[in-house]
Amino acid sequence: MAEEKNVWEMTQNRLDKTMRILELKPGIIKYLREPRKVLEVAVTVKMDNKDIDIFKGCRVQHNTNRGPAKGGIRYHQDVNVDEVKALAMLMTWKCSLAGIPFGGAKGGIAVDPTKLSLRELENLTRRYTYEILTMIGPEKDIPAPDVGTNAQVMAWIMDTYSIAKGHMVPGVVTGKPIPLGGSQGREEATSRGAVYTILSALKVLDINASNLTCAVQGFGNVGGYAAKILFDLGFKIVALSDIGGAVYNKKGIDPYKVAEHLKEKGTVAGYSGAESLDPKEFFSVKCDIMVPAALENVITAKNAAGIKARILAEGANAPTTPEADEILNDNKIFVIPDILCNSGGVTVSYFEWVQGNDAYFWSKRKVNLQLREIMEKAFYETYDYSQKNKLDMRNAAMALAVLRVAEAMRLRGVYP
Repeated sequence: MAEEKNVWEMTQNRLDKTMRILELKPGIIKYLREPRKVLEVAVTVKMDNKDIDIFKGCRVQHNTNRGPAKGGIRYHQDVNVDEVKALAMLMTWKCSLAGIPFGGAKGGIAVDPTKLSLRELENLTRRYTYEILTMIGPEKDIPAPDVGTNAQVMAWIMDTYSIAKGHMVPGVVTGKPIPLGGSQGREEATSRGAVYTILSALKVLDINASNLTCAVQGFGNVGGYAAKILFDLGFKIVALSDIGGAVYNKKGIDPYKVAEHLKEKGTVAGYSGAESLDPKEFFSVKCDIMVPAALENVITAKNAAGIKARILAEGANAPTTPEADEILNDNKIFVIPDILCNSGGVTVSYFEWVQGNDAYFWSKRKVNLQLREIMEKAFYETYDYSQKNKLDMRNAAMALAVLRVAEAMRLRGVYP
């Protein structure tokens, strides 16, 4: 179980640590600690049974000094304002570290989307879009998919916004279906970007990539594609998990067969090609590379000591608590932090935004090549900074990202 920890306070504490390292001025510290805009909304939905229900939603813009706000929309029963504020801040650092001209934002609705019909989900999405209409726009704030949302949800958002504006505005969201201006390679971009950082880590650590074992926690969009890409590259997948359970096979698991099982059963649990694994024991599985690709705060002081991996690649946002970080550092585990590891999604979202603005669309090969170039550049800049300043990778990534945002703020100044 995750530690009961406020993710917003945890994110602020990490930022405070970074700003102490950088010795920033008090005014800049105050500015960067707080989101610029927080909008809370009541999302009114007419349900299939003709009753009216109300769902709590919000949209947060943390920082826009380097460009329009950018961040996903999450549909999950545990969504709350503090979580969304934390994720918006992480998006600011993620875009900055990748060198993408966006600031950070995030949005969400406290709802279990699996309990809604397709019609109810569309009604929910369109009403939420109407409520946040004044905040979003291709030059202001560009939403994207996140936990519980997908390309279809983005299509509904785009359509609702376009109707309000009186003309089609494809640039208001990214992660759209390809027929509506989506980008090739967007669906697996977060996973592919994570894999590029893993390959870069193997190079700097001088680890031979042959016969390496991987465990992937979370078999949704990020974890599922990451497992498949790693498998295709010749890595051995020994453990997989999702909300329904976990499976293990030291001889290797075929994630494509697991995906077929998932379609039929709704969970990886019970897959015949592997033995059942207690989810609580997942992080103690012996492997070379571990990829947490689910939700926040899953690696804690209670389970961090059991991690035996050589590389921890954070496919999820904020999967590791600060207390766990200390344990991982003491155990010499090389961490590829979330703001670096999982920035492939926002990078290809940026490509989609550029393509939409130009009305000229790239091949999947070009998207992947451009993604690799940006991910490798961000990784080596972070690694070099960590070596030069004797910092671990998380502190190095945060320092670089915060420095760039602080510099943008300094150059723009404070109005009035």
